[in-house]
Amino acid sequence: MPAPINDILAELDRLLEPGRFEDYCVNGLQVPGAEQISTLATGVSAHAELFELAAAEGAELLLVHHGLFWGSGITAIDPVLARRLRLLFDSNIALAAYHLPLDAHPQLGNNALLARALGAEGELEPFALHRGQPIGFIARLPRDPDEPGSPTGEPRSAGEPPGPGPAPGEGIPATELFARVRTVTAREPLVYDTGPERVRRLAIVSGAGADYLEDAAAAGADGLLTGEVPERAMAQARESGLHLIAAGHYATETFGVKHLGEQLAEGFGLRHVFLDVPNPV
Repeated sequence: MPAPINDILAELDRLLEPGRFEDYCVNGLQVPGAEQISTLATGVSAHAELFELAAAEGAELLLVHHGLFWGSGITAIDPVLARRLRLLFDSNIALAAYHLPLDAHPQLGNNALLARALGAEGELEPFALHRGQPIGFIARLPRDPDEPGSPTGEPRSAGEPPGPGPAPGEGIPATELFARVRTVTAREPLVYDTGPERVRRLAIVSGAGADYLEDAAAAGADGLLTGEVPERAMAQARESGLHLIAAGHYATETFGVKHLGEQLAEGFGLRHVFLDVPNPV
């Protein structure tokens, strides 16, 4: 049975609390469309290809992380924006977007989900203040008890006792972290391997979060995971003594919107489809 879009938007506002954030964009409904929703589509960024895929799926509501409207607002409708809007209007698709609220959420957000996917344990520590509100987290990475050399693991070879090594809870090898990032994001990350041998505390700010390197160092992190980095970031990472991992702006921001779509679908009895339009950036 279709659900009223106003009920879905009210639930999104309740969950994500967009009023807490001074964001770069409009959070919430950006383009009106159907008032009753049976199929919800989700995707990372609003553009023509995504809209065409949503129309092919018969979606009445498209929920994205990066919406159409940024900065001070529309000053003119150019041909690119006109085509995008026409695609939405012709298919009667409503477009809603949530940016920083979807990065920051402690259960549904990109950064929290990335932390858990990488094996973080315990409470996540709020991190990366944006105009007074934290949008990222610092994750604690436990030592794998089965790792060779762990006091609770298997011997390194037959008949040889485990090496002393750090106790469980004292982080993982940096190379293991890089491998985990590669697995959970399904892409090869850009890695500045300029931190300690083991990573105990990892700062995570999805998207374009490299400017939080100094904050990560001040917070006692061993590395920063983000999406994309500027040229200056290599020297900053070296001089801060931190690992810097850039796993892709797109790739680090698929987690939240997909998970949010699944939760809304379950709560409202909707069909949900995540529309993947991979971006190498």
